[in-house]
Amino acid sequence: MANVFAIHSVCGSIATFLQNTYPVSLDGLTLPSCTFEVLSSNQMAGTLEDTNRVSLYLYRATVNEHSRQQRPSRAPDALPAPLSLDLHILVSAWSGSALDEQVMLAWTMRQLHLFPLLDASSLTPEPGWDADEVIQIVPAELSTEDIMRIWDALEPSYRVSASYIARTVRLDPDELPEARAVVATRFAYRGSGVPS
Repeated sequence: MANVFAIHSVCGSIATFLQNTYPVSLDGLTLPSCTFEVLSSNQMAGTLEDTNRVSLYLYRATVNEHSRQQRPSRAPDALPAPLSLDLHILVSAWSGSALDEQVMLAWTMRQLHLFPLLDASSLTPEPGWDADEVIQIVPAELSTEDIMRIWDALEPSYRVSASYIARTVRLDPDELPEARAVVATRFAYRGSGVPS
């Protein structure tokens, strides 16, 4: 479990992992130079067309379907359950060359297929991850309509993309201030002033 920096940590850690493992050559062939970066909505709407890069864009965050119905504890001093999120990430290749664009995206998809787990050692430390924390990266299927809606909202020209879900990112509740339990008592008084 982690604090509110967890979402950015997951996206940034994926980009860092990809950047650190991207090779100069593969099977004797030189790969195109490439940078991996997390982009905001504002940056995605800008012009990135002539630079070799793979962008990671968080286009949606949802409450994990398996933890949605989790009931809070009835214990008086229990903390609320953590908020469990799934992060929907659009991975897009940007280049002026079809070859570079396709090679960069193919390598990225293969790398995420081979290494679908991020543990606490590969996540940035700001969120205060638990030592046993693991984030799973799985491919997600987007319909053509959904992907076109995303690109229409962003306004740059469509780029070949793949969608992934990073699950499950658990956000700790804030520590609640210590408070004494409320105790209610009813007294009924009679005419003599003595409680009954």
